Amino acid sequence: MIRFSHVGLNYRRTAQAGGIVSRHADATALDDIDFDIPEGGFRWLTGPSGAGKTSLLKLMYLAIHPTNGRIDLLGTDTAKLDRRGTALLRRRIGVVYQDFRLLRHLTAYDNVALPMRLARRKEAHVRADVTELLRWVGLAGRLDHRPDELSGGEQQRVAIARAVITRPSLLLADEPTGNLDDDQAERLMHLITSLNRLGTTVIVATHNLGLVARHPAPVMELEAGRMVRHG
Repeated sequence: MIRFSHVGLNYRRTAQAGGIVSRHADATALDDIDFDIPEGGFRWLTGPSGAGKTSLLKLMYLAIHPTNGRIDLLGTDTAKLDRRGTALLRRRIGVVYQDFRLLRHLTAYDNVALPMRLARRKEAHVRADVTELLRWVGLAGRLDHRPDELSGGEQQRVAIARAVITRPSLLLADEPTGNLDDDQAERLMHLITSLNRLGTTVIVATHNLGLVARHPAPVMELEAGRMVRHG
């Protein structure tokens, strides 16, 4: 399902002074990352701030490319993908972003419906699935509200609903419960683990070690860009 072979990621550092932009030595975000996750697996991704968790997730949802090494994702060598192949592969990946990335001009309903509409599902199916999922996450009365009319926790639940609405092959979640109270967090973890039991491979990045303890699963731990624990 997912295999990283000696993957490294460097970011180019620049500075500006007096209108002059100068380049500095590249900064290493990830170094010699090596692991594999089988189809249907569940992994926690932990580590301190700045350890490289978000960078690792970005590589998995094809937002950036590695500096070196090989990534196989959903049975595909990502280095061989063209633009169309990348777009098709991304449709099989659900992502819960730390900053939500909801479309501000769309309602909660339309934000969640968007992946189904891009997949050209029948509107009757879209209406039934989106309405049911938003009801399940406690937003039945907020379908017609836009993101700026929702609280942070409500936006988080919309973002999670959008990520899982198409039952993706791979779900990547970056701090998915960070804006939720304990009850909401447990309800949404139930949704994520239920999706995992149906066959979706899941990776959840979190600082919440209590959440990890309540939902035991193998842990991948990053420290200063290196994988110090896996499984």
